[in-house]
Formats: sequence, C-alpha cells, structure tokens
Amino acid sequence: MPLLETLRMAWADPDLRARILFVLAMFTVFVLGVHIPVPIPNVDPVKLQHALETNPFFQLANVLGGGALRRLSIFALGLNPYITASIIIQVLTTAFPQWKKDLQEGGEYARKEQNKRTRMLTFVLCIAQGYGFIQAMGGAVPHTIQVIGTTLVFWTAGAMFMLWLGEQISEKGIGNGVSLMIFAGIVLSVPAQAQQISNSVRDGAMQIWQAGVIVALFLAVTWVIVLFTTAQRRIPVQHMRRQVGTRVMGGQTSYLPIPVNTAGVIPIIFAVSLLFIPQQFGSMLANSSMKPVGDFLNALGSYMYPGNGDPLWPGGFIPKGVLGSLIYGVLIFFFTYFYTAIQYNVEDISNNLKRGGSFIPGVRPGKQTKDFLDGIISRITLAGAGFLTIVALSQYVGPALAQIPRQNLNIIGGTSLLIMVSVALETMRQIEAHLLMKQYGQ
Repeated sequence: MPLLETLRMAWADPDLRARILFVLAMFTVFVLGVHIPVPIPNVDPVKLQHALETNPFFQLANVLGGGALRRLSIFALGLNPYITASIIIQVLTTAFPQWKKDLQEGGEYARKEQNKRTRMLTFVLCIAQGYGFIQAMGGAVPHTIQVIGTTLVFWTAGAMFMLWLGEQISEKGIGNGVSLMIFAGIVLSVPAQAQQISNSVRDGAMQIWQAGVIVALFLAVTWVIVLFTTAQRRIPVQHMRRQVGTRVMGGQTSYLPIPVNTAGVIPIIFAVSLLFIPQQFGSMLANSSMKPVGDFLNALGSYMYPGNGDPLWPGGFIPKGVLGSLIYGVLIFFFTYFYTAIQYNVEDISNNLKRGGSFIPGVRPGKQTKDFLDGIISRITLAGAGFLTIVALSQYVGPALAQIPRQNLNIIGGTSLLIMVSVALETMRQIEAHLLMKQYGQ
C-alpha cells in the first residue's frame, strides 16, 4: 500500500488517529523536556563544548537524545541507562536457566518481574552514568556535592520519565515506545546537523564536492537500509485438508516470512552501549582515588572505538580504529545471532506447524523441519549481521572518503540513519497491520 494512502486511511480511522495523536503528544513532551536545563550554576560553555567534541560517547548520546546533553537538559542521560540495563538483564536471563524457564513458562507475571528487574538496574545505572558524565565533563561543571547531587536527581528523574513515556507509547500509541523515543531524538538533531554542514560549506571549511559525497552517502545508505529491512525469505507452507462437518477446510499454500534483518536495530544499539562502557566507567574514576584504574579503562576504550585514528603499534601502520571496527563488528554479529535466537525459536515454530497439520513441501514434520528452519535462519542471520555491520561502519568510513571530520556524519551516518529508517518502516508496518485487522473485523 502506498505511504500516503496508508497515512490517509490511518487518519480516517478514529482509533488509529487517536493513537497517532497520542504519539505526537508524547513527542511534544519529549521536545519540551529537551529544552529544560538542569539548574547548574557556573557552567563553562567553552569547556562543555570541548568535552562534547572530544568524547565520542558524548557525541552519540547527544545525537540520540536530540541535543539534550549539549543543553544539560533534564533528559541528558536519555535512554542509555535503560538500554544498558536491558542488555545485562537479557544476558543474565540466558545465563541463568531458572530465569529463562520462568520467562518462558511464567507468562505475564514473569515478564512483569523481568521488567521490574530492568527498571531497578536502570535506576542504578542512571546514577552511575550520570556521575560518569559529570566527571568526563571536567571543569565544565562544578564538582561540588550540592551540584553533583542536584544534577543526578534531575537526570535520574528525567531518564525514568523518558522510560515511562516510552511505555505509554507502547501501550496507547503505535509501535515500540522506546525505539520511537530514540527516533524522536535523532529527528530532533537533524536540523542542527544540516545547518552545521551548510555553515561549513558557506565558510569554506567544506568543499561543495564533499557535501555532495555526504548527500550521495546518505541516499545510498538509506536505499540499502530500506532494501534489507523490507527483504524477506518466504518459505512455502502447505496446509492439510480437514473435514469440518460437510465442508472441507484447508489445503491452501501460504508462506512463512523470515526477514533478512531479523533483529532490527537492536544489535547495533546493544553493541554501541557495550563499546562505550569502559570509557563511561573510566570517566567516573578519572578524578578519584582509583585514577589508575580509570586511566586503564579510558585507554581500553580508545582501542574499542571504531573512529579512533591514532596508531595501534609504535610504527603507526595499524590505526586503533581498525581494532575498534573489528570489535564493533564482532559485537554486532554476536547480538544479531543472540537476539534472533530469542525472537525465532525454531523448535516452537516446527511444533506449531505440526500441531496445525501444516508442513513445508519436501521436508518431513518434526526434527527435519526444525533442522531445515534452523539452517535457513542461520544463513539469513549471517546476511543480516553483515548488512548491519557494513551500515554501522559506514559512518566511520564515509568521512575518510569525503575527507571531512566525522562529526559531520553523526546523523547521516550508519547507526543513526539505520535507527531512524528502521523505526519508521516498522511503525508503518504496524499501522498497516492495524488497518488490516480493521478490515477483517468488518
């Protein structure tokens, strides 16, 4: 269905219109919160700007948060603590068989318990990451007990409020609320990024051909993202005929769609969060009695950052960014397979087909169906992980091709653009699903 036609039909439906308006209202609250600064006295704007330009994690957090960190807003932490907490809880759930069993068999109660653990860990990480942010800003923010305490209270409350907004969107709006909040932050940063590129061209800091390379890269990456996000492997499924009274039911052929990008943007979000964990804790310990540990963590973080151009060896022939890119790619592959294994349980799919009297032509029900699906999903996941890795690394390779600072590709680079396009496509799919259910209901 064409995009404009989908939006027109969604707006004409009262229920969908109310859901869309609710999402827009939550976005409005988020935008207002981004522009509400924490009352911190004696802030040094020059040192703050320097910290934002030199710390890669600050750059990413500022983009995903819609510029909230640059404004020292109450939403400065964004959803970073929640994302990190979700990673830890999901890994622990896989590591502890009892937690995994409870989640599979406990139903809604088990999911609520896991959400409670995630929120509690999010609260702890808000304090830890907030303190790390203040330490990493150096002299930009006064390091008095009163200022640190006040800032942590505002930032923690803002992060938990953002999480609440995301949950409200998931419940009363359209799509995944947390993903949509991240999407809103990226979209909010687009005008500032475009203005920065325009000013660079006007002032002579960037040539017109370099701006052309940026636009071409933006269009190319967007096309690749849309292509892989919408691509599917359709496995034919034959339904057996059944006699129901005097009628014969079934016998048709349908398809089991498996997306190429089965894990969406989750692997990149998880990988980025883990990639900057050493620097976060290193910043926390930089000005404390454990400064040597903080220095070690900061040095470790420099090796894990894909955009670092410093030499890895004394000879200078291998940049640190090469090692960081390899680590980044390995993390993306790991989380792609990890999240796909959670989303697609091939044993359950095989059992459901068998119970429903359906089968894949040429494949026997039961174990052979399970092995067949397992092989297909593994190959598709390999292609999806490779796609995610290429797109994620494009924001570090692109600046080298255009010979421009990487800061000019914060928005149009791989990670942010992938999140923005993928969330938009997924939201449109959910709107179409709602419209389809309405048609069936009629």
